[in-house]
Formats: sequence, structure tokens, C-alpha cells
Amino acid sequence: MRFLTAIAIVFHVILSLAVIALVLLHSGRGGGLSDVFGGGMSLSNLGGSTVVERNLDRLTVIVGVLFAISTFVLTFVLS
Repeated sequence: MRFLTAIAIVFHVILSLAVIALVLLHSGRGGGLSDVFGGGMSLSNLGGSTVVERNLDRLTVIVGVLFAISTFVLTFVLS
């Protein structure tokens, strides 16, 4: 049982670091780190989002939901 708890905690830490990294990759008002990876390559970027930004949004939502689920699981397992 302790082995599964340790695996769940490690998974939760990895997810938390992934959420932090993905949020920091998002471009703010003046551009962000996502421009480094090709987010700002489009010339017609006057309000629309690029494919990179949309995929980054989807990945952030998925990792955020997994983080929330792992938080609830750890709450019930450790209580």
C-alpha cells in the first residue's frame, strides 16, 4: 500500500511541475515563452490564436484536470 502511495505522490509532483511549466509557456499580453517555440511565427496574429497556442491550451487543460484528480485521490488515500 505504501508503494502505491509513493507512486501517487511522485505522479502528483510531476503533474504539479508540468502545470507550472505549461502556465509559464502561455503568452501574456506582450508575448511569452511560447514565442520561443514557434507560437509567434504567424504574421496574421492580430487576435487569432495559432495552432501551437491552441494545442498548448488543450494540453494545459488536460494536465490541470489530471492534477485535480490526483489531488482528490491523494486526499482520500492519505486520510
